[in-house]
Amino acid sequence: MILQDNVLKEYLKNVYFISGTACGGKTTASRELAKRYGLAVFDVDEEFARHQKQSDARWQPAMNTTFKDADAFFGRSTEDYVRWLRDNTREQLDFILMDLIRLSQTQKIVCDLHLTVEEAERFTVPQRIAFLIREPANIIEEYCNRPDHSDFNAYIHSATHPEQAKANCNTALVLLNQAKFEQIKRSPYFWLEKTANSTVEQTVQKIAAHFGLA
Repeated sequence: MILQDNVLKEYLKNVYFISGTACGGKTTASRELAKRYGLAVFDVDEEFARHQKQSDARWQPAMNTTFKDADAFFGRSTEDYVRWLRDNTREQLDFILMDLIRLSQTQKIVCDLHLTVEEAERFTVPQRIAFLIREPANIIEEYCNRPDHSDFNAYIHSATHPEQAKANCNTALVLLNQAKFEQIKRSPYFWLEKTANSTVEQTVQKIAAHFGLA
């Protein structure tokens, strides 16, 4: 079944989307908005394990790919790693949309996820999405040191050569995020770029004003 864009937008009208690039501040902003304005939070990373159990390897092969250890996971070619990350995001999106349609019928939700500009055009209106972006160069240390990425940090340090694993991962993250970073900046959508001078307070205030929550 294919849902037309106007149908998706109607059933997702109670969802505020926070998208962007890695380490742009999506998770922090989503949780702070939810706390201040009484929104429910839908964190797609926290839902991945449940969606994986619901998945089928015939239709969601990336979500069902397993690796024997960190060396196998981080030792892939950059192209394979990037392809796997993109496929995981694409495959999980169907589960995310179904959950959001169901949950948002009785409450307003802020959802932290990865949407492209093209997907934003399909699923929502400009007033209900904010892109938070960060220049993707040298991103791996920040990615690993986030409190919500402690499991990932432990996993990457279990590799035989952690620094090489970090370098490979950083290359993949840069390739995955650079084009998206540039496309978002060229788009007509609302976006904020995280810099050394950015604060959570300023970011949340600007997003709240854009969403009409303030």
